[in-house]
Amino acid sequence: MSTTTFTGPVVSLNGFEGAIVGNITGNVTGNVTGNVTGNLTGKVTSTTATSTTLGAIGNAVNTSGKAVGTTLYNTTTKTFYVAQGTTAAATWIDASDGTTTITPA
Repeated sequence: MSTTTFTGPVVSLNGFEGAIVGNITGNVTGNVTGNVTGNLTGKVTSTTATSTTLGAIGNAVNTSGKAVGTTLYNTTTKTFYVAQGTTAAATWIDASDGTTTITPA
C-alpha cells in the first residue's frame, strides 16, 4: 500500500479510505466508519427527535439511513435513544435505562 503526506488544506470530493493520523482542525462532515481516538476539542452534535417523531414509521428518522446503533437525542424525554434494527418499524430503546422503548407504527 502506498502512502501520501499532505501539507496545507486538503479537500476531497470522494472521501478518504484508510487511517488518518494526525491532527484535524475544522469540521468533519459525513459518515465515519471505524474508531475515533484521541482528544476532542470542540463539540459533538447529535440529531434530535421527539418521542412522536421516533414513533412515526413514515418519518425520515425511521426511513432514511437508520442502522443498528443509530443514536438520536429525544427532546421529549431528554435522553438518547438507540435504534435496534434497520427497518422503519425497528424499535428505539432508551439508552439511559435500557428498557423503555418506542416502536414506530
